[in-house]
Amino acid sequence: MNGNPKGVIANLRWSETFAALKHYNYRLWFIGQMVSLMGTWMQSTAQGYLIYQITLSPVYLGLVGFVSGVPTWLFTLFGGVVADRIPRRTLLIITQTFMMLLAFILGVLTFTRTVQPWHILVLAFLLGVANAFDAPARISFVIEMVPREDMTNAIALNSTMFNMATVVGPSMAGLTYAAFGPAWCFTLNGISFLAVIGALVLMKIQVSIQRLRQSTAMVELVEGLRYTFKHRLILSLTGYIGMLGLLALGVLALLPVWATDVLHGDVTTNGLLISARGFGALISALMVASFARLKLRGKLWTIGTFGMPVMLFIFALVRWLPLSLAVLVVVGWFYMMITTNSNTLIQSHVPDELRGRVMSFYSLIFNGSYPIGALLAGAVAQSLGAPVTVMITAALLFVFAIAAWVFFPIIRTEE
Repeated sequence: MNGNPKGVIANLRWSETFAALKHYNYRLWFIGQMVSLMGTWMQSTAQGYLIYQITLSPVYLGLVGFVSGVPTWLFTLFGGVVADRIPRRTLLIITQTFMMLLAFILGVLTFTRTVQPWHILVLAFLLGVANAFDAPARISFVIEMVPREDMTNAIALNSTMFNMATVVGPSMAGLTYAAFGPAWCFTLNGISFLAVIGALVLMKIQVSIQRLRQSTAMVELVEGLRYTFKHRLILSLTGYIGMLGLLALGVLALLPVWATDVLHGDVTTNGLLISARGFGALISALMVASFARLKLRGKLWTIGTFGMPVMLFIFALVRWLPLSLAVLVVVGWFYMMITTNSNTLIQSHVPDELRGRVMSFYSLIFNGSYPIGALLAGAVAQSLGAPVTVMITAALLFVFAIAAWVFFPIIRTEE
């Protein structure tokens, strides 16, 4: 018997890190989605660098983020209603197939050297439409793949797979872009969707009897919103996540500018910057998964809200690539500490029959704040420069962290 209690605890935590993977459906999802996400990050990285090469304008970087997010505001809440009305697996297969076709179209346009900025903007808008319906279904689909006791672990592992893709995808994009051009990044992304579509088809999902819908979609949408606005914890977490998307994610849209104008690098530098943030987020997500059954979620969330703006301010001052990468690793660590714990805290309080609609509001606020933030960050960077933009962002995030500590103590006391 191990006489070292700390050793026993360490082994227990490690064994629990991947608890959700013991379930067949979730294993399929994890593998298929991770492959697809690597392709998605390849396209996102290459697309940002391509449009910056074509236009040489930070404003266009913000504009791509903006047009991709407009459908979030238009359709996400309705997407949550759809996710509560039809089988979520069916909805996911439809949305993932549509995204695959958009990637192939962008690949063809780039291969034939006919791609123009407006092509990228239109395809980004259509991808945003698909995401508006995909996100609520994807977030609320977790409970259909694992039992409730493993839900927190599965959500944390979803963050893990996302950030593993963030580490690998942008680096692959940088190398592929430099060696073969952006068209191959888009084409490989299209191919990668086959992995997640195949995983969804192969799942053994228990067919549940859909309750008879006696009310309209609008009435059900209002029902979900009413629940969200009456629940103080859900509303406060969702509000903060909106500020995080508006400020922090908006700044991340400037990384192509940072790579070229601040660090005097190239497309490979851009990929490394994105991967560094993803690596930090990956480590953070694994830690959250390991401690899923410990009662630390509110405390970890609070640590993240104070730590992230401090590291962003340091990042704004650094001009040496290795140190910039190291700082972004820590930024990613704090970022994931906030987002993963926000998601799990909200889902632990949501009844199953409202899950799609409540999480669609969460997705709306989180994803919908990014395009506005990207547009603002691009405009401010055009006038004041990227470093000053990051400093302003860091200061505002720190103010919101203090506000959350003072006015919403309920969050840090959550277990």
